[in-house]
This record gives sequence, structure tokens and C-alpha cells, in this order.
Amino acid sequence: MRTVKTRDVIALEALTDSELVELTREGRPEAFGQLVLRYRSRIYRLARRLADTDEDAEDVLQEALIKAFKSISTFEGRAKFSTWLYRITVNLALMKKRSSRSIFEYLDDPVETKRGEVRREFPDKGPDPLGLLMEKECRGILDRAILELAPADRAVFVLRHVDGLSTVQASEALKLSVPALKSRLHRSRVALQGSLRNVLREEVLAASA
Repeated sequence: MRTVKTRDVIALEALTDSELVELTREGRPEAFGQLVLRYRSRIYRLARRLADTDEDAEDVLQEALIKAFKSISTFEGRAKFSTWLYRITVNLALMKKRSSRSIFEYLDDPVETKRGEVRREFPDKGPDPLGLLMEKECRGILDRAILELAPADRAVFVLRHVDGLSTVQASEALKLSVPALKSRLHRSRVALQGSLRNVLREEVLAASA
């Protein structure tokens, strides 16, 4: 990475994220403003898919940007800046849902039975409707189904399949091991498939009425 000095006249738009972070640390808030311009839309889309309302998403967006600016000195650069910002956003969005155990249910927890603790099973049966609903005209239906996912599973699905992060990038953003992320991703897909089957069934019934 080239060295960036405060007196450089290079347009901010041409600088890398790492260079903008360096300038921000040197007391150049306009450099962070460029990072905001670069990622604001992506962060809002992520927040909106994790939050329940537009107002909550806007709150998460503002809080994430403020927290990132105040914590920029702690950014170590081991992950991409965007990954670090995703992590802040996801954490803030999930914190809004952690007011009770029932709201943020950890489905990884075992279930108590007469035979002791057993892990939850999520059978995957029938045709996969996910591909059928990825077309543009069905995006609203898919978005509603995503909102029905448990918050932790929703975060995994959104980062991986909506924002297009790689498995490694998503695991870094969520501070999960790759196997744990894959497990949650599978669970989120199974849950989403069940929700979408119900939606498809309702659509068919409505069309035939």
C-alpha cells in the first residue's frame, strides 16, 4: 500500500479503504466521510434486512457509522474495513433484538427430553422453492420470508446470499468459525424454504380462488 500523507492532493475517491482509514486516524474526518459515501447504502441495506422497521434500520446505520468513527483507532486491518463495518452493523442490529431470550433464541441449544439432551433436527424435504423466488418480481416475498428468520440466522443468510460475502468474510464479520457459519447457513436455508413453501401455497390458493 502506498504511503498516504496529510498533504497529499490525491482525490479521496481514488484512495483505498486502508488509505482512507489511515487519513482518518491522522485527523482527516473528510476521509471517513468518503468511507461513509462508499458504504452507506450497503450498510443500510444490511441493517434493513436485519431490523424490523425502516426507523430501526436508520438507527442502526447511524449508530454503526458513529461507532466505526469513534473506534477507528482499534481497527487492526487484519480483516477488510468493510468486514469490520459489517460486524459492527450486525452486532448493533442484533442487540436491538436481545431484550429477551425469547426474541433472540439460540437454536443451537439442545432440547431437553426424557432421554436427555438432543440436538434440534431440521429436515430438508421436498423441492427447493428458493430458486423460484429469486426473480425480481418476487423479491418482496423473499424479503418478508427473510424477516421471519431468527435474527442470528438472518444475519448469516443476508451476509452470505444477499450481500455476497464469501464464507470466510461472513465468518469474520460474525466472529464465527467457518463450520459454525455453515451450520447456521444450512439452518437458515431450511427455515426459509419452509416459509417460502407456505407463501407459495397461499399464492396458489389465492390465484385459484
